[in-house]
Amino acid sequence: MPIDMLKAMNAAASAVTSVTPAGAGAGKALKTGNPGSSFADTLGKLVKSVEKTTDEANTAATNMLDKTGDVHETMIALQRAEMTFQLTVQIRNKLMSAYNDIMRMPI
Repeated sequence: MPIDMLKAMNAAASAVTSVTPAGAGAGKALKTGNPGSSFADTLGKLVKSVEKTTDEANTAATNMLDKTGDVHETMIALQRAEMTFQLTVQIRNKLMSAYNDIMRMPI
């Protein structure tokens, strides 16, 4: 996996898992792995990573069809793009689940 994708995955994972309970610091900002980066920035980097790996997979497939690229490189790029997309979908599912749980809480 490319280093950029690993960094984006680590940042997204730390952002998702670093949410504190409401009573444990209700006035404090969400802490991520990088000071000064917001949760939206972290998710934006993850989406850009998905777009980048998809573009790389498309380029590799085009190169393979033009006989300028290797089949192995194309398959690796396609699998990398699929894994990045699946990670993003799972993060979205967890966020939606957390949102729904918060909305169901009695006031």
